[in-house]
Amino acid sequence: MASVSFAPHARACNQTNYRVRHRDGADRTAHHVLSMRKSIFPIFSGVLALLAAAGSCHAENFAARDVLEDAKLYFTAPIRWDTRDWLYFGGALAAIGVAHEYDGNVRRHFAVGARAALDGKDKNSVRDAIPAAAAVAGTWVFATILDDSSGRVEAYTMLEAGGFSAVTTEALKFAAGRARPNETTRVDDWRKGGSSFPSLHASAAFAIGTVLAESGSDDFRWVRRVLGYGLAGATAYVRVRDNVHWMSDTVAGAAIGIATAHFTMNRREERAHRWDVSVAPMDNGGTMVTFRMALR
Repeated sequence: MASVSFAPHARACNQTNYRVRHRDGADRTAHHVLSMRKSIFPIFSGVLALLAAAGSCHAENFAARDVLEDAKLYFTAPIRWDTRDWLYFGGALAAIGVAHEYDGNVRRHFAVGARAALDGKDKNSVRDAIPAAAAVAGTWVFATILDDSSGRVEAYTMLEAGGFSAVTTEALKFAAGRARPNETTRVDDWRKGGSSFPSLHASAAFAIGTVLAESGSDDFRWVRRVLGYGLAGATAYVRVRDNVHWMSDTVAGAAIGIATAHFTMNRREERAHRWDVSVAPMDNGGTMVTFRMALR
């Protein structure tokens, strides 16, 4: 990260002192005489702000290398987890364990009539995927209509979160091999070649829903959270109600989706802040403008 601090000082001869800080700590001072400092400095600050905005727009465009870099960091993330990450992982395991204790009771509650059949059919798979897909499509359409680059990036982030969570879920399905509740009445039919644990629909819905809920302006945060977490929770509910998943399957899927969404949003923020400008007053009455650019 290279940091350049422009610190204009008021002087009798209307000079501006620019102090440049380099990574090696060396300071170099250059003096420029500005005959019209009062009029030029606002223009100069505006140019820097435009450069920052241009940098953010550039950083908001996903490239293939960004997706590949994100994938590498995502699938190797556990080796870099900190205490907070491990606490989340432990909490997720505890929640899955609690849900597992009630899997049988929940199945007996919902598995009545035609839903009690042990035919292994998932008739509503496409229907249950529509809300998450609609969230992505709707975000993209509105962003395109409004020519909003941040909205398009939000749609990209939803797709990335959904994709990463889907890969993780499918890998765990293969490892667990749990039979679905419409294939067996036994809660613990693991390693039977099944595909119940975790729920892919829940994982993708929570990944996409969390991005929807936690992105954008705080002015409409409650609306976003109702929509995002609402569609995700509803998806998980109907998967359990229709007896195609155990409750613990959907809890595991939700944990994967939420964690993946936060990973992709953090990566989006890092890309968006490759360029940054900040303005702060100085003790002597001047103003310091700091321009930062991440060098890759």
